[in-house]
Amino acid sequence: MSDSITVSGYTREEKYLSLLPQLKALAEEADQYAALGNIISAIKYGMGFFWVGLYVVKNNELVLGPFQGTVACTRIGFGKGVCGTAWKNKRTIIVEDVNSFEGHIACSSESKSEIVLPVFGKNGEVAMVLDVDSDLIADFTAVDETKFIEVVRIIESIINR
Repeated sequence: MSDSITVSGYTREEKYLSLLPQLKALAEEADQYAALGNIISAIKYGMGFFWVGLYVVKNNELVLGPFQGTVACTRIGFGKGVCGTAWKNKRTIIVEDVNSFEGHIACSSESKSEIVLPVFGKNGEVAMVLDVDSDLIADFTAVDETKFIEVVRIIESIINR
């Protein structure tokens, strides 16, 4: 695995096609936290998103896990904000404009759009959520959702070993 992720100068779909094999290689690391940390970093810097991170389900709230970006909210309640809603509904949420999402939790005023995907544990329940923010309005499409579902499968392979 190289020291840097190089996927600039490509379309977003081409960036994902380059990035996904690198994420699979990073997932081979035996230590869960090291693998997750590197995967989050690779997504942030490989794709150029504003903020990328995981929130882990602990004691009926989401607690900040590995992330890359500005300082983030540390705890999010069940059903609260985009992350808590994705957890509650057990489904992906794409928000074109975070200011139009009722109950949005503004960890950073620079975040403009967001995609959040549930990550399932061995028991079939949500174990964490993958949260990706952009500093552009309406930055996420069906292509992002499809590719991030592949990313979530990689993350699930790590946490469900």
